[in-house]
Amino acid sequence: MNPATAPDGTFRPTHVVPPYGLATWTAPDGAVPSEQLDPLLPVMLLDRRGDWGRAQCSNGWAAWVDARLLVPLPQVPPAAGAPLARSADARHLLARVEETFGRYRQATEDLAAGRTDGEAFRDTTRGLRVGAVVDGEAVWLYDAAHDRWCYCDGTAMTTFAAREPESGTP
Repeated sequence: MNPATAPDGTFRPTHVVPPYGLATWTAPDGAVPSEQLDPLLPVMLLDRRGDWGRAQCSNGWAAWVDARLLVPLPQVPPAAGAPLARSADARHLLARVEETFGRYRQATEDLAAGRTDGEAFRDTTRGLRVGAVVDGEAVWLYDAAHDRWCYCDGTAMTTFAAREPESGTP
């Protein structure tokens, strides 16, 4: 069994795409490009061939990428009920995710209804960053203010992956 896959075969991210996104290819040769992966998208690394890696998204789609550019998640999320090194309330981060999606949704609706143009849409959405993976009772949230991923089991939140060492409270 792949260590990134749960016993029931569900998706478990092992990496995230870098903040600038990531090019993909149909084979590990760089000959035929495929779709671009979105910035900070959680992926599961299925296979390595030298610097190439086959990355799978949560929807099951997979492609070859330059695996050197993937940002590894440092550990498997703590099991529910296991003591967490840090605890915090995830509700403020969930509210920020909801607010950001709401702002993006409104900008999309304005663009679709013709109340704004493409340039205004880009200006309105510039700087919006959000990331969330919900898997049953577990949730991984991207905290753009602190440039880190957090894991929550419904009772407590802990930093899961951060660019810089942690300082202060979440």
